[in-house]
Amino acid sequence: MKKNGGANAPFSAYSSNRADMQSVKIAQLYDLSHTAAAEYLAGFTYPWEALGGLEAFISRLQTSLGDDYSEVSAGVFVHRTAKVAPTAYLGAPSIIGANTEIRHCAFVRGAALVGEGCVVGNSVELKNCILFDGVEVPHFNYVGDSILGYKAHLGAGSVTSNIKSDRTLVAVKCGGEQIPTGRKKVGAMLGDFVEVGCNSVLNPGTVVGRRSSVYPLSSLRGVYPADCIIKDGATVVPRK
Repeated sequence: MKKNGGANAPFSAYSSNRADMQSVKIAQLYDLSHTAAAEYLAGFTYPWEALGGLEAFISRLQTSLGDDYSEVSAGVFVHRTAKVAPTAYLGAPSIIGANTEIRHCAFVRGAALVGEGCVVGNSVELKNCILFDGVEVPHFNYVGDSILGYKAHLGAGSVTSNIKSDRTLVAVKCGGEQIPTGRKKVGAMLGDFVEVGCNSVLNPGTVVGRRSSVYPLSSLRGVYPADCIIKDGATVVPRK
């Protein structure tokens, strides 16, 4: 197998931890005990299937929140222990979890479920997404039509690109197979503990398995396995 280059490079980089069709399933990517969306996500096989009904789900979830949440504006609920900068914008529907920090000039456009202990930083934009507990998107990040697993982290300037340049429907490419999503907008699905280096671009339909790390300035497309180091879009090595 080629170590790099070619359409299947992310999957053939090494055989001991090869990405496959099972690795893109919700059960393989996420520990659902770390999100208020656990029951909702458990109803799907693949994470992008949850994107279409996310706005409606968040609105329903708001009706069951406890007294620790306040509706700070119509359709926006914030936990009493969360810190929200006065310059941040929170659009509806959205939920901001306990001990989460929404920093200066953050832009939460709506349909955002932000878990507990998260950091949403300076000039970060969120739209139609789930952030599991402990997620950090602290500097100049865009997270759209994406799901970020427990304690996932985006380095400064890293973005989830959620729409193809030709506006055609996104397919998730896994080895020689493609999984149609039926959606024009699909960002990135990051498993628990994924680390993404600064100024990286996660192209539409990117999936990164649990505990994997991405080098800075990377451009990713397709499915990448768990427990690996992604040195660029084509070079993947197992984590030692």
